[in-house]
Amino acid sequence: MYRLRSAGTAVALLLGLALVPGTATAAPVLLSQGKPATASSTEGAGTPASAAVDGGAGTRWASAWSDPQWLRVDLGATSTLSRVELDWEGAYATSFQLQVSADGNTWTTVHTTANGTGGRQGFDVTGSGRYVRVHGTQRANGYGYSLWEFRAYGTQGTGPQPGGGVRVTGSQGNWQLTVDGQPWTVKGLTWGPPAADAARYMPELRSMGVNTLRTWGTDASTRPLLDAAAANGLRVMNGFWLQPGGGPGSGGCVNYLTDTAYKTDMLATIRQWVTTYKDHPGVLMWNVGNESILGLQNCYSGTELENQRVAYARYVNEAALAIKAIDTNHPVTNTDAWTGAWAYLKAHTPALDLYSVNSYGNVCKVRDDWIAGGYTKPYLLTEAGPAGEWEVPNDVNGVPSEPTDVQKRDGYTQAWNCITGHRGVSFGGTLFHYGTEYDFGAVWFNLTPAGKKRLSFYAVQRAFGGATPANTPPVISAMTLPTSVPAGARLDIDVAASDPNGDPITWSAAFNSKYIDNSGGLAATPVQVNGNRLTVTAPDRLGVWKVYVMAEDGRGNIGIETRSVRVVAPRPAGVNVAQGRPTTASSYQQVGDGAPFPPGNATDGNAVTRWATDWSDPQWLRVDLGAVTTFQHVQLVWEGAFGRAYEIQVSDDGNTWRTVHGTTTGNGGVDSIDVTASGRYVRLHATQRGTGWGYSLHEFGVYRR
Repeated sequence: MYRLRSAGTAVALLLGLALVPGTATAAPVLLSQGKPATASSTEGAGTPASAAVDGGAGTRWASAWSDPQWLRVDLGATSTLSRVELDWEGAYATSFQLQVSADGNTWTTVHTTANGTGGRQGFDVTGSGRYVRVHGTQRANGYGYSLWEFRAYGTQGTGPQPGGGVRVTGSQGNWQLTVDGQPWTVKGLTWGPPAADAARYMPELRSMGVNTLRTWGTDASTRPLLDAAAANGLRVMNGFWLQPGGGPGSGGCVNYLTDTAYKTDMLATIRQWVTTYKDHPGVLMWNVGNESILGLQNCYSGTELENQRVAYARYVNEAALAIKAIDTNHPVTNTDAWTGAWAYLKAHTPALDLYSVNSYGNVCKVRDDWIAGGYTKPYLLTEAGPAGEWEVPNDVNGVPSEPTDVQKRDGYTQAWNCITGHRGVSFGGTLFHYGTEYDFGAVWFNLTPAGKKRLSFYAVQRAFGGATPANTPPVISAMTLPTSVPAGARLDIDVAASDPNGDPITWSAAFNSKYIDNSGGLAATPVQVNGNRLTVTAPDRLGVWKVYVMAEDGRGNIGIETRSVRVVAPRPAGVNVAQGRPTTASSYQQVGDGAPFPPGNATDGNAVTRWATDWSDPQWLRVDLGAVTTFQHVQLVWEGAFGRAYEIQVSDDGNTWRTVHGTTTGNGGVDSIDVTASGRYVRLHATQRGTGWGYSLHEFGVYRR
């Protein structure tokens, strides 16, 4: 099995499909498992009608102790039946009929038994209908009727069904998704903009060839999206979020064995919105959960992890049955980021009509995993695109190496080709992501960041058979810059780009600090353009930054490339007379991740170590130069917790202090202070913190030139 998606995200991503139509002569398949079941009575809460079609050998339906009794299964569509099997518990029927019905009211008998023997019984039958039931008229003993399993086999009809609807039809390896009786290849995108704005985006999506949108949540705000989709011939895969959604590291941790309140509340929410939208023409299917089987590893381990995964899969089955009891016109699926999750669904979630998976760099392995797992249901790809942050190699600065625009374009094309190549099994998918955000994640994955079209947008449009574009984005073929740069120094970026349509290119640039403080935002920075060289000023804060360059053609298209650069402290001229000298402080952090952070860390000449204080004002750091010394420069290399207001002071005796520099507008990063002063002791006296933490210095340098 392959781990197909991590978290985060972090986080989140979908694709399309190719199909082979099912035929009327396809081999019989099990039609009843997981379908809505009702009965004339039940012996108790532990023996419901649904237990006879859940695929579990240890669960059963049991009736009241009287005659007659019946168990009915809604197959969801008119189907041709060829065989029915009954696995009786000890309380079996000696006389019963097998019956079919088109409407659940008028029944036709396809088999009669007057000398039933109990145990496992199988009968070849001929008949068709949407509903099938066993109708018991004589019990074998003083108990009621009790069935471990009720299995109906046959072929589900591929033509239009009464009332239309969305159907999974066909048989093993020869499935098809139909909408109102017509084949439906899912050519989709995950949906990002506010649902209230959906109408403005639908013409563009339609021109791309998109016919499906995927969401992760369904509530009162969903209606405008469904309305706009239906008005433009699109459908929506409506999601229901379950903890811990989004893969490892996100989404919260619920206990699926013990938290009955959460499970009850979520079932009520699911029932509410399925009831609200089940008849809306914009609905394609229901998707319960996202990446939770994989994500549970962030909450549990060992045997408990296994138990939670099984409990989650059973809960999804419960949710699927609840949906089908309300809505028989739309399939139900579940998404994970790991094909290994399908084994849990196969064993414990028989009510699903199909499986779904999010996969990026490993998308072309999905077909092999499906075959190796011996799965008997079709699937959708519910997120896909270029390789993600969690599956690319690190660059020279130790951070994930983001694919280029060209590589991203090719990633979408490859994903689509691989998933549609699994004919008769894959129903296509929804690619990640149609959104207008403009940040770290958006640049990595969005087809339209800030509403501007990229190479990836047009690659998806070609894959989906959309309109031929009149104009396409600039293509950046090279971007080079130094691996490191001093804080605040000039940074030269060499680029090579061309525009396929000959449009003039306008350049801009931005920085991102995700690998310093987990920020997703892009900070625009002034750029000087001199031919193929762009010049910007490096950030003042130390650490690894992402540098972005953007090439626009003035026609709504954009090319974006990004590389990393390590911002280091500039090396002042002269000798650092403070390095290695005795250093004391008002306080230092002695516990916590990475602690202790003693005062000497600020004068050890190591840019990685640091001094950190208690979280209060004021605080001070003092270095003893050993003798009265004249110096001309002080350098403060702050960590994230910087000083807003502070003074540089000197003393000959360590008691009486003279202030030689002060500020109330400190902003962190590197403070380079030219000052001529003398003293044996030099002190940083900080009176106002720039953050909610204490003060933290990588280096306190005192330079004699």
